[in-house]
Amino acid sequence: MVIGIIGENCSGKSTLAVEIKKIIGAEIITGKDYLRMAKSESEAVSLFKAKLNNAIAGENVIYVISEKEHISLLPDGAVRILVRADIDTIKNRFKARMHGNLPVPVQQMLVRKHGMFDNEIYDYQFDGASGNPSEICAAIKARMM
Repeated sequence: MVIGIIGENCSGKSTLAVEIKKIIGAEIITGKDYLRMAKSESEAVSLFKAKLNNAIAGENVIYVISEKEHISLLPDGAVRILVRADIDTIKNRFKARMHGNLPVPVQQMLVRKHGMFDNEIYDYQFDGASGNPSEICAAIKARMM
């Protein structure tokens, strides 16, 4: 099974990925981690797409996506989970990640990107600020049976 966890920075994607991994056992790949698969980007993309295509009916792979262009790497049949969080939660988490400092340009970037995945196609939606991951985990586990 391939699971694409899609959302903005600091929305709760990685936390959800870890919870799903605990339930189904899966490899987690984040962002451009696939570039380590080969020396050239084009070869790495090709190998990564093949890995994901093979995983549709094989091993479990969770791909954590925070850039729109990476959604196109998900193969047909991948489970898509949209993770959302309100802008204040995202800003606070990003601020903590930056050791308590959130420069104005970074705030503006977060606001500009907020909602960028809202029109994407997804199978499940998760509230990364207050949602209960056990519900998504149960749905994923049921889907595997």
